[in-house]
Amino acid sequence: MIASGLKYALETEGYEVSHATDVHSAKNEISGGAFSLAILDMQLPDGTGFDISGSLKDKGTPVIFLTVVDDESKIVKAFDEGADDYVVKPFRVRELLARVKRSLEKNKGETSKRITLGQVEVDTEAGKVYAKGNLVELTALEYRLLLIFASNKGILLTRNQILDKIWDMDENFVEDNTLTVYIKRLREKLGDAINIETIRGMGYRVD
Repeated sequence: MIASGLKYALETEGYEVSHATDVHSAKNEISGGAFSLAILDMQLPDGTGFDISGSLKDKGTPVIFLTVVDDESKIVKAFDEGADDYVVKPFRVRELLARVKRSLEKNKGETSKRITLGQVEVDTEAGKVYAKGNLVELTALEYRLLLIFASNKGILLTRNQILDKIWDMDENFVEDNTLTVYIKRLREKLGDAINIETIRGMGYRVD
């Protein structure tokens, strides 16, 4: 019932929608065509949304997870798996439609050029990151964090400013420690190809 109602709401907004009821049929849909966005239910008859998200990530397709699970560890895992957003049931259809529109516009805006930051190059069209010429695998949240720094070269960003840009409309599940973890991961993966400077008591700056 939820899927049927959501499909109708999306089509009313002018989107072309494909509806798969399980992991197997979803993978068939993915292999047979390109999608601008995917909304994945976490619990499926033959698996979970995580069983599908990897195939979508490989194609650079943004993902919104839709689930009854309101657990911080699951939420963090969803973003590690490449989620663009995470919506907990029950939800308001208009809110979900706003998130869909935001995700589509954001990802469209990130596909316009190649960005260089230090010795790191971001191919926004392909969604790939290179450090000193070597391909580096980043999660969706790490990638978004890097783009935030790239768009604000030499500018001191407070932690709250960064969190606002990462999480956009909904900060209900955000903890300050989450940012610390992702900054640490980004530094480890990119090494000395980039200098993420910590301004104690204020925030971060990347030149």
